[in-house]
Amino acid sequence: MAKIETNMAGNVWKILVKEGDQVEAGQEVAILESMKMEIPVEAASGGTVKSVLKQEGEFIDEGEALLELE
Repeated sequence: MAKIETNMAGNVWKILVKEGDQVEAGQEVAILESMKMEIPVEAASGGTVKSVLKQEGEFIDEGEALLELE
C-alpha cells in the first residue's frame, strides 16, 4: 500500500479523486491552498484509491498522508 503525502502545509482546497478511483503516476489527486496559492498534489505512483484521509477544508502538514493507494 502506498500513501500520497504532501510536500508542504496548507488547507485541502479540493480532492479530485474518490475511493475506488484508478490513478496514474503524475496524476493530480488534490489541490492545496497555501498563502493564497493553489498547489497541486500528484500521485507518485499508480494504483486504486483505498481511502481519502483528509477532507476538503481540513489543514494538512508537510509530509502528512492525504490518500492511501493499493
